[in-house]
Amino acid sequence: MQALKLLLGSTPVVAADLREWWAATLATRAQWKHSIDRAILLGAQADRLGYAFLGGYASAITVLDPTLGDSELGALCATESGGGHPRAILTSLAGGVLTGAKRFVSGGSLATVLLVVAKTGEHEGRPVLSVARIAARSPGVVLEDGPALDFVPEVPHGTVRFEGARVETVLEGDGYERYLKPFRTIEDLHVFGAVVGCLISNGRERWSQGTVEQLLAVLAAISHLGRQDPRSVDVHLALAGVLTIARGVIDGLDLAVLEPGFRERFERDRMVLQIAEKAREQRRVRAWDLPRPATAGRGPG
Repeated sequence: MQALKLLLGSTPVVAADLREWWAATLATRAQWKHSIDRAILLGAQADRLGYAFLGGYASAITVLDPTLGDSELGALCATESGGGHPRAILTSLAGGVLTGAKRFVSGGSLATVLLVVAKTGEHEGRPVLSVARIAARSPGVVLEDGPALDFVPEVPHGTVRFEGARVETVLEGDGYERYLKPFRTIEDLHVFGAVVGCLISNGRERWSQGTVEQLLAVLAAISHLGRQDPRSVDVHLALAGVLTIARGVIDGLDLAVLEPGFRERFERDRMVLQIAEKAREQRRVRAWDLPRPATAGRGPG
């Protein structure tokens, strides 16, 4: 819980743009090796949800590839023109060479390392997926920023084409089960952790102690869940409850007392908390539908 203690003394970093903010927070990324701690404290150093989102997202990526350096900004490239479902993934990896295209690359042109979900074959009629690591500036990689979003416009989201690009390495394990499937949970934990860290850092001197305590309680739960297996059914159910509580606390915040610039940016950007809401609900429903292990024995009576 050391990260939570430091959070109460944190100060947001004021930067000219996202690139400058990312460079200014290098020491935090280098100091905090556990991804969830890093996400929370990067959020605390953000004076807007856009920067907090990127801090949380970038921290989540390090769960997929812990070898990412402190100065590197990773991005998961999964979604294609047909969506992000395994059957929609047409980008191919053969002989160490990537061919295809991806949409909605978070971080856009700021990303330095791309983790690319690619098809390597088929088995019993289903695609076999792997995750390839490649530098964003490699030959054959064309990464371009798209139009700014209506919310968190500071964070670029881009498209990328792979025109016979040779990868650095292929991450170990199944691309779907080990990486793509659990990433929704990993990203939720880290982004919400960063957002709540941002709110505490920017509002703790203006809100009541009770309000800050509620936000800290949410962060304590996120910090704990961020250390568990993101594929666990129990984590999915607990996370659903934590996010419901978090949204309730956030919706009840007194925004009028906040510094005007932060308040205006928050009201513009709070839509980021609703990204993938349908996927979260599907995850919650599936978790309840899965069979539970039998108890070891009967209790009294």
